[in-house]
Amino acid sequence: MNPRGHHYIVEASGCAEVIGEVDKMQEILVEAARRANAQVWAVSFHRFPPNGVSGVVVISESHLSLHTWPELEYMALDIYTCGSDTRPDVAVDYVLEKVKAKHTHVTEITRGLDDGDREFYHSLITWEEQLRQNDDGQKDKKPKSKDQEIL
Repeated sequence: MNPRGHHYIVEASGCAEVIGEVDKMQEILVEAARRANAQVWAVSFHRFPPNGVSGVVVISESHLSLHTWPELEYMALDIYTCGSDTRPDVAVDYVLEKVKAKHTHVTEITRGLDDGDREFYHSLITWEEQLRQNDDGQKDKKPKSKDQEIL
C-alpha cells in the first residue's frame, strides 16, 4: 500500500510577530519547501488588513499555504506533497520553529491509499503539542494527545 500523498493541516498558536511580515513569511515557506525536497514553481503572498498574511508556494509535488492572524498570534498552515522523495514533516517542523509557535494542533492525512482495487481512501492522525525551549534554545515537542482514525 503506497500512499499518493501526505497532507498536514496545522493550527499554530502563540506565534511570534514574524507572522505579520509578508516578506519574512514568504521566505520561511519557500525555504520550508526546499527543506522538504520539493521543487518550487510559483510563489504568491499578500497582506490582509490590518496585518494578516496569506500565501501559497506551488510546488511540483502540490503546495504549501498559510494564513495568519498576528493580533491573535495564530497561523493556519497547510502542506500537501505527493511522491516518495518529499518530506512534508520537515517543512512543518521548520515553519513552526521559525514562527516560534507555542502550541500546535496537527492533522496528518495520508492520501491516495488503495488495496489494489483502485478505490482510494485516506487515513487520518491528529495530535496536539506544547512547544517549549530547552536549555540549548531548541524546541522540545511535548505531545498532549494523539488520536488515529481511518476513514
